[in-house]
Parts: sequence; C-alpha cells; structure tokens
Amino acid sequence: MTGHRVVIAPDSFKGTATATEAARAIAAGWASVRPDDELRLMPMADGGEGSIEAFEIAVAGAVRMPVTVTGPDDRPVDTHWLLLPDGAGVVELASTSGITLLHPLLPATAHTVGFGEAIAAALDYGVGRLVLAIGGGSSADGGAGALAALGARFLDAGGAFVAPGNHGLGEIATVELAGLRALPPGGVVVLSDVTSPLLGPDGAASVFGPQKGVWHGDVPAFDARLAHFAGFVEAAVGWRDGAPAMRDTAGAGSAGGAGFGLLAWGASILAGSSAVGDIAGLSGAIATADVVITGEGRFDGQSDAGKVPSYVRGLAAGGARALLVAGAIEADSAGFAAAVSLTQLSGSADAAIRDTLHWLERAGATLAASPD
Repeated sequence: MTGHRVVIAPDSFKGTATATEAARAIAAGWASVRPDDELRLMPMADGGEGSIEAFEIAVAGAVRMPVTVTGPDDRPVDTHWLLLPDGAGVVELASTSGITLLHPLLPATAHTVGFGEAIAAALDYGVGRLVLAIGGGSSADGGAGALAALGARFLDAGGAFVAPGNHGLGEIATVELAGLRALPPGGVVVLSDVTSPLLGPDGAASVFGPQKGVWHGDVPAFDARLAHFAGFVEAAVGWRDGAPAMRDTAGAGSAGGAGFGLLAWGASILAGSSAVGDIAGLSGAIATADVVITGEGRFDGQSDAGKVPSYVRGLAAGGARALLVAGAIEADSAGFAAAVSLTQLSGSADAAIRDTLHWLERAGATLAASPD
C-alpha cells in the first residue's frame, strides 16, 4: 500500500491511555513505517470518559464551553461542555460527576448534581439538542442529583429537601417534577454502552455498585433505595401498573441509575459507540478509507456486543481492511485482517500497562508492516 487512506478509531485503553492518546500513538507508529499514507484520527468512545474529547477531535468547529459545577463530593469542579457547529451540546458525566473526581470513593453520598448543572448551562446557552455521555459515574443516586439541578424537587416526610446521594433516596416522600427544565427543541439523547435495568441482579447497584465503593453486603440496601426512588418518580411521570416501567428500560441502570433519571426527564438512550460514530461521521470516513484501525484495552467476549471494535469492524465490512490493537486479546479476532496484543508485544501485562503509549506506537508500526 502506498499513499493509502487510513482511519484510526480506537476506544480508550481504560486507566492507561485515552482514546485520543491511543490514536496518536498508533498513528505515530504507522507513520514511522508508511510515511506517505494519509492518516485520519477519529478517537472513539462509547459514552464514557473521553467522549467529549472524541467529539472535539472528530467534529471540526467544536468549541469547549467552560463551566464550574458542584462535584460529586460538593467540591467545585472546573470543567466544560462541548458546543458542536450544528448547535448541539455535548455534556459528559465523567468530567462533572465522575468517579475519577473522588478519592476516596463515597458511594452513599456521591451525587450527579454537577452533571445536571452542566446540562443546565448548555440549556441556558440555547443549544438545539443535547447529547449526554453518562459513563464513568461515581454515584448510585438514580440521577436524582441531575434532576434536582434541572428543577426537580425531592422532599422528605417533613417537607425538607433530602440529602444528595443514594442514602437520601430512602427518605423521599414527595417527588415534584413540574419544575423540570424543558428539553431543547431537538431533544436529548443519552449515550451508554450499558444495557442494565435500574434494579435487581443485573441492575445499577448489583453490577456497578462495587466499582463505586459499595460493599457486597450493602448492595441490597442500595438497590432498595433506588427502588423506593423509582416508585415515586414513575408515579410522578404517570407510569401505571401494567405499562412498561422505566426502571426496566435497557440502560436505565447505567451510571448508577442516571440513565433512569434522564429517561424520566424525557431523554432517549442510544448505544454509545454507534451514536458517537454517527455524530462524528465515522461511517463516511471509513467508506473512503483503505484501512481502519480500532482497539480497546481488552478485546473479549463482550467486545462483540456493541463495543467500539465490533462497531468499527462492521462499518468496514466489505471495504476497508480492518485491523485491531488491544491491551489483551481474549476472544477470536478472526474478523480482523490483523490484530496485535500489547501484552504479547511487550512480553507481559505489567509491561504493557506500565508504558502503554510506547507499546501502542510499536503496535501501529507492527500493523503497518503486516502483509496487505
């Protein structure tokens, strides 16, 4: 291949490299072997941390809009939302109410107030629609904090506002949603790669609670408080017995139940990777490419369930040559023309984690040297 067009569209390598860093490292390695190729970097995301950065690079003319919000532990957080050229706003939960903003973790009291404040800032600006990326959350508050920042009221039996966080949900006696901000004209879409319902063994507390610091023995209590909250919210929005419950909607359990809260506001939940790709124009870029390189930290049995590599490979089917880079490859990668594992390339998982960007660059060079 000489002077070919190459699209580089990896997800993040969780904890070691953002999608942008990964794309740049892979590109540097590829260019060291094939300097005449035209490289287009389109870092991907599935709705989690790095989504704003992915949009910013992929969408020409996107602008960061600074905002200071209340962090998940009540400390102020200087962050931003993203204004797209078409007037849409992108708000990321990870950068406003995310788990990386906490040390130590505070599963009982962490909240999503800051996420709601950033959404409100975008509405105040006048965005025509909203894209909300909700991965990487720190709380299990069911999205109550975000809804409160948008005008909802959650009161206890004495008429006082309940405390933020999961623990406060159990004290709710009244839910008032009449004061919620109106959705923008183009609506609100929520990006998530999580299909969990709000409650039960596959729900927010059971599956994701431990990641947020919930002790295993405390999971039932967290789940019960979310159920208490859900009952009041569903009643407030007019849910009736026999009708499909919002709590059972795929993705309602994402981000500690923030998906549920956003559904109550009127948002729709979409598969994160495909929605990000649609907005970034990935399909069109791959349609004119000769090669597409994708990747993630671990390519395993879940990777074919809508994760970035399977989505990108699907877009390339019948056209561009699809290549894979992963920290570890634990599932059949036969659907790719070539695949490189950083663990194998470096000799160990520890080595790959210790210097991920170096090995990503080496992986890019290795793929560039692979037979057509």
